[in-house]
Amino acid sequence: GAALVRHIRTAHGIPYYDAALADPEQTVLIGETPLGAPVSYAMVTPPDLPIATDPACDRELKRLYLLSGWQGGGHGDRIMDLVAQEARRRGASRLLLAVYPQNDRARRFYARHDFVEVGSLTFMVGDVPFRDLIYARQL
Repeated sequence: GAALVRHIRTAHGIPYYDAALADPEQTVLIGETPLGAPVSYAMVTPPDLPIATDPACDRELKRLYLLSGWQGGGHGDRIMDLVAQEARRRGASRLLLAVYPQNDRARRFYARHDFVEVGSLTFMVGDVPFRDLIYARQL
């Protein structure tokens, strides 16, 4: 309902991405077809998760999206390689992320990339609590 729309506008609206693109501490990676059509994006940010982190050593994979027609064939693996490369470039030795527990496909993908569960977080959308798992991977 309305609470979900408000959440999406806040977490995925133009102001959110304008701020991310303007912040030198955040990186937005965009994957394109040879003709320049966007098919994926990922965000690498300072950690913002409710576990012990060290901003000098940790980076967070805040978003990773790949259009369904591009899933499979190693495209996601290449994006993850670029994400890890960017995190290392920024001095990170650990990459963190949050994932929805029922997103089995994403969880299998992250497990293939050596992520392990290290915690969880709860966030509210209106009056409804949602839980994500926190994963970490050494770089």
